[in-house]
Amino acid sequence: MKPLLLIDVDGPLNPYGAQPERRPEGYTTHRMRPTGFTEGKPLRVWLHPGHGAELLALADAYELVWATTWKGEANEWIGPRLGLPRLPFIDWPVMHGRAPRGTFWKTQYVLEYAGARPFAWVDDDITAMDREYVGQRHPAHALLMHVDERIGLTRPDFDALAARADDQTS
Repeated sequence: MKPLLLIDVDGPLNPYGAQPERRPEGYTTHRMRPTGFTEGKPLRVWLHPGHGAELLALADAYELVWATTWKGEANEWIGPRLGLPRLPFIDWPVMHGRAPRGTFWKTQYVLEYAGARPFAWVDDDITAMDREYVGQRHPAHALLMHVDERIGLTRPDFDALAARADDQTS
């Protein structure tokens, strides 16, 4: 069974932290109205068209899974714009709730979802506390990759994910 690649949207794929007046190089602007975004302007989302191909290239080594507050809506709003097929998603039981020992609220649910499977997780909210928590509780390899929300995923990130997948299968 392949390791999981758990993908957050806001930060890794949508560098929302970049200066509002300057779209990051290579990204295109999309206006979206996911559930809960009913008033005012649609949400501005920056996506890099090349990220879909990069993720699909990793799909030979990983099972791709949305690990985002967009949940299943990532399949409607994000995936099609990147050329991705429908992906499974983590259906968070509670969003933005309490988290153990100073960890990010998603971390406990990522571990539940992964079970005993190895995984890589890309998110802009991962900290040293999350790495420590996962390292103490997860029985398989786990790569927690913090992505700068001002920059998004970069070539070195994709290279590191590919190298990690090679390490897990050799």
